Amino acid sequence: MFKMLTAGESHGRALVAILEGMPSGVPIDREKIDLQMKRRQAGFGRGGRMKIECDEVSILSGIRFGKTLGSPISILLENKDWPNWKERMDPFEGNDAEPVCVPRPGHADFAGAVKYGHQDIRNVLERASARETAMRVALGAILRQFLECFDVWIGSHVIRIGSEETRTTFVGACDPMTEYSIAQIRSISEKADASPVRCGNPEAEDKMIKTIRSAMEAGDSVGGIFETAALNVPPGLGSYAFWDRRMDAMIAAAFMGIPGIKAVEIGAGFQSGQTPGSEFHDAFFIGKNGAVHRRSNRAGGIEGGVTNGMPVLVRAAMKPIPTLTKPLPSVHMAGRTEVKAHQERSDVCAVPAAAVVGEAMLAMQLAGAFHERFGGDSLDQIKKHVNSHDQP
Repeated sequence: MFKMLTAGESHGRALVAILEGMPSGVPIDREKIDLQMKRRQAGFGRGGRMKIECDEVSILSGIRFGKTLGSPISILLENKDWPNWKERMDPFEGNDAEPVCVPRPGHADFAGAVKYGHQDIRNVLERASARETAMRVALGAILRQFLECFDVWIGSHVIRIGSEETRTTFVGACDPMTEYSIAQIRSISEKADASPVRCGNPEAEDKMIKTIRSAMEAGDSVGGIFETAALNVPPGLGSYAFWDRRMDAMIAAAFMGIPGIKAVEIGAGFQSGQTPGSEFHDAFFIGKNGAVHRRSNRAGGIEGGVTNGMPVLVRAAMKPIPTLTKPLPSVHMAGRTEVKAHQERSDVCAVPAAAVVGEAMLAMQLAGAFHERFGGDSLDQIKKHVNSHDQP
């Protein structure tokens, strides 16, 4: 139901995005958008670019007096660093005296240049840059405000940086599932917001920071794993009947679309391959007032491609940043000589930021499936449809 498009280069004049399909009457708080943008920029291990940029978007259309109109929402994010790159990035005039001819292993540089026939790899790396995710976070900040109208909450935290990890996890909090565990998920995420590595466990946080600092000193980079959770998600989102509408498939694709993400699991996903069915599947019980009840959530809130009313839990693994201050061996594409890889200003670790991007991607998929299930051109219509649906 929602269509989203982003455009712009990392060092271009600006990034832009368009969101189509948002119903009318949804209240939008500018400060909530600003908050998500700031959360994405934070994190120990970020590079010098974040010291230059101050990511505050301008709303160009689709919102009037703090409420959506039902028409496309367009947003603009100006790059503060643009004046320093105008000569090299202007759409019509200018000159690049130092074209990039050496790809970085692990980046889109080589594959992208081959695909589009570019001789200057900057034509690839500017768009392949994770700078583009700023617009996804902005769009996600709008869509999560739509979900908030129905009490859907989304949060995240980092569980691993390099070899250091925390035992405090969303999946662990959901097994066994209790009302306290639900509150614990929110608490974990809120504590993470106060952490420079988005980890709410102080002991694990210190070790993660040391890991990132060691990578800095060694001219290296480091990846990790983060968890994202959505609470109060209604059952019935997604489909078991169509492979491309399965909720877990859509979420996995969205997370894999985040630069650097190499693996995604739903709930206790990878454990499913080594655990007997009698110990893995979430049994049914009769709860209060005769409602269907679960005591665990290893499925991560999705069964058969459809949300089941339990918290939606997603984990994603991010690879180390490809740009290293002590670069790996590479080749000069024009001269066909072996040289060290190209160096570009970059982060040492972006896992905390990726967690915030993950929240935005989860919001996009849930909001789209929510709108598809309940339908309506205005918020009031959708609320009526939601209230008319029987809950198990």
